[in-house]
Amino acid sequence: MANKLFKGAEYLISDISGADVFTPEDFTDEQKQIAETTEQFVEKEVLPRFEEIEQQKFSINVELMKKAGDLGLLMLDAPKEYGGLELDKVTNMLMTEKISGAASFSVTFSAHTGIGTLPLVYYGTKEQKEKYLPKIISGEWVSAYCLTEPGSGSDALGAKTTAELSSDGKYYTLNGTKQFISNGGFANIFTIFAKTGKDKLSAFLVERTTPGLSAGQEEKKMGIKGSSTTQIVLENVKVPAENLLGEEGKGHKIAFNVLNIGRLKLGAGVTGAAKIALAEGIKYANQRKQFGSLISKFGAIKEKIADMTAEIFASESLVYRLAGMIDDKLAPIEKDTPDYYKVYQKGIEEYAIECAISKVFCSDALAFVVDEVFQIYGGYGFIQDYPAERFYRDERINRIFEGTNEINRMLVCGTIMSRGVKGDIPLKDEVSKAADFLKDPASALPACSGPLAAEKTLLAGLKKLFLALSGAAMRKFLFSIKDEQEVLIALSDIAINIFAIESAVLRAEKILPALSGDRKTAVLAAVRIFSFNASEKAASAARRSANYIKDGKDLAQLLAAIARYGAYNAEGLLKAKRKLAEAAIEAEKYIFGK
Repeated sequence: MANKLFKGAEYLISDISGADVFTPEDFTDEQKQIAETTEQFVEKEVLPRFEEIEQQKFSINVELMKKAGDLGLLMLDAPKEYGGLELDKVTNMLMTEKISGAASFSVTFSAHTGIGTLPLVYYGTKEQKEKYLPKIISGEWVSAYCLTEPGSGSDALGAKTTAELSSDGKYYTLNGTKQFISNGGFANIFTIFAKTGKDKLSAFLVERTTPGLSAGQEEKKMGIKGSSTTQIVLENVKVPAENLLGEEGKGHKIAFNVLNIGRLKLGAGVTGAAKIALAEGIKYANQRKQFGSLISKFGAIKEKIADMTAEIFASESLVYRLAGMIDDKLAPIEKDTPDYYKVYQKGIEEYAIECAISKVFCSDALAFVVDEVFQIYGGYGFIQDYPAERFYRDERINRIFEGTNEINRMLVCGTIMSRGVKGDIPLKDEVSKAADFLKDPASALPACSGPLAAEKTLLAGLKKLFLALSGAAMRKFLFSIKDEQEVLIALSDIAINIFAIESAVLRAEKILPALSGDRKTAVLAAVRIFSFNASEKAASAARRSANYIKDGKDLAQLLAAIARYGAYNAEGLLKAKRKLAEAAIEAEKYIFGK
């Protein structure tokens, strides 16, 4: 448990220490055991049947889900009174990371354990849970989540599917079409969202065998081919009134709250996928010769390996820091608390901003890693006999899953501003202080010391820049700021990179005292490399923001402040890259975790 619990987005204005964060080095023996069980399931049960799964022999997916249920891998979120394990989010993220080794089967698994199960866990009645949860967590039934429609993706509230209550109040009649439904071809139970009024969204538990419900043909996808993706068509589907999930007209709360954990889980999953891709890329570089030498000895390849390793270090640090924050927030809630899951959901919602950050940052990181691994393979990366080709195809969907990265970026900054206006976090005073700080040529950031001094100075400067720029944007655009998408995205890129840099720095701060020799050198190298790369992105986003917001003399002053306070002294960067790359090349894997 952290020394101190921080509110969502409070990282932008508070001093946080390494003692306040959870890191992968804090995993318990029980968590490691569940991770090992998941890895063994992937290696022994899934990968031997990989080619059949990719050919969409979905009876195998169903069979494997039952085996996963027998191992207890489907019950981590379910309450104990219904046969579940009710484990913490860190354990959930670790299992999600490890299941990523199952390639497209991991989509089947994650859709079931995440958005397929959580709506029932969080919002179901006692009777609904007794009826469906034992089947879902045992793998007897596979679940699916039906929100997207042909005409509404990110705009979930634009759904056209309708649910009309019968005159006797005994059932709802559903009509409409749901699009891109994971597990749609074989799921037994669906959480389906439909309009019960002009603007009111409601959720329903609908069994596959209900007359009028049918699945469309399998979509011909670019990647994740071994997962089922279909339309779900509803033609006068009569659903018992007792299968309404949560309150009528409150379906949007179910949709959005479940997506928070979905985004965190996606962050964990893509981090695991990045580790696998990196390992394959290094192994290939250690086998491929050009100009009479292994390509792993070339500086251009070493730089790629170092940058990828540092990016994954940051992703991993971010995911488990956030999972730990959520666990610390939820831990004090007693099970006998009235409206337990309502309070529980509020606890998760506190970190909606960070969950969106996890989704965006980690999926972008995987995209970077996969692209670099593809480049290491050269022409062979384009050939299906080599893994880089599939990595490349499978990766792309992650920047669309759980809300596009653009939507999530706008959510990050928009929610930060909204919380500041409401006073949930004291942003108003901090914004004013930051603006005054940047205007005063005599201003200086606090002096930092120790091996992470440069990184802490960078963070202090970037936080000042974000606060000043977001304040300037709100003053210029006022309430129309919500429509200034280019501005919101640019500001969010600063906030996202701050959280990522800070997560890597705080992890290092926490673990460095126990390290020595090559391990300590590797951690410091990863932090330095990542901080440099992320600071370049953050400074670029800050300059973009400034040019959107200011002009003339004010713009010139702001750009000068960005140059001053967004600068990072990465002395020894080349040496750090070579050291980190050599360690990874020798190990032929991501070196900071199993």
